[in-house]
Amino acid sequence: MDDKRTVKVSKYVSKHLRHQPERIGLTLDPHGWVEIDELLSAAAHHGFALTRAELDHVVAANDKQRFAVDGTRIRANQGHTVPVDLDLPEAEPPAYLYHGTVARALDAIRAEGLRPMARHHVHLSPDRETATRVGARRGRPIVLSVDAGAMRAAGHVFWISANGVWLTESVPPRFLRLP
Repeated sequence: MDDKRTVKVSKYVSKHLRHQPERIGLTLDPHGWVEIDELLSAAAHHGFALTRAELDHVVAANDKQRFAVDGTRIRANQGHTVPVDLDLPEAEPPAYLYHGTVARALDAIRAEGLRPMARHHVHLSPDRETATRVGARRGRPIVLSVDAGAMRAAGHVFWISANGVWLTESVPPRFLRLP
């Protein structure tokens, strides 16, 4: 499977497991899972045939580990805009986490902090390098430091997804170090 096909399959699967399952007739269970055979069948029925081998390759090769497989089921690890409960346990964050963004977002972040926007949670990275890659998807990246230890002490809850992305409901401005 070449890189172009890998990216195409990954984007297709991500779109339908995170944002628009109904577009191809899928129904996610309350925790975001769907049977792999149902996904493959629905994709083929809607003009995007993919094999189990291609899907397995995308799951294994995805640098961000966006998907989880549990037996005969698959789900996206985080980033949903459709209602799901990932059933993640609360986690004790490190002292600092990081968020990659771009300059045009800074005024809103200064005023409102980090909000989940269309997603269920704010996504935070465990290191500056990852946050830099995240921010670079939208332009020249700016990395913000989040005082996660102080947030936790103030009662904010954190979760960590299966692929190491830290999640929280929001990050108020007072917990951010902005450029």
